[in-house]
Amino acid sequence: MKQVNAMDLPAFVARFGGIAEHSPWVAERAASARPFASREAMIAAFTNALMEADEAHQLDLIRKHPDLAGKAKLTEHSKNEQAGAGLGSLTADEFARFTRMNDEYKARFGFPFIFAVKGATKHQILEAFEARLPNSQHAEFATALAQVCRILRFRLEVEVSE
Repeated sequence: MKQVNAMDLPAFVARFGGIAEHSPWVAERAASARPFASREAMIAAFTNALMEADEAHQLDLIRKHPDLAGKAKLTEHSKNEQAGAGLGSLTADEFARFTRMNDEYKARFGFPFIFAVKGATKHQILEAFEARLPNSQHAEFATALAQVCRILRFRLEVEVSE
């Protein structure tokens, strides 16, 4: 934490700006909570930066997440997370199902399905798709933000030692 707290703002954003999918503003805002007493305090600062942002910033960040098992170019974080959940080695039928569900979800809610895939299997992710599709817009927006917060936590736990 000592090194993290000693970074100037440009260095901090350069190091942690990619934690929130293509949204360095989260790291910029989190930096204002320094000095962090612990990694947990840093995670809380990133979470607060996201949750205290206006809805337009939140929606923009959600929309920057890639489709799960999609063919878009992924950030290194997303590529590793999706591969760990088995999304890089789907059968043709599984890939078709993910594609169909991604399309249905985006058509219904206007943003991609967000799921913190670390530690999950492709079957659990598909079950979550099914369970969440009937949600209201408001409920699903809140769920997407909660999932982004989980992703922030997982990424910071990897990137920052105590």
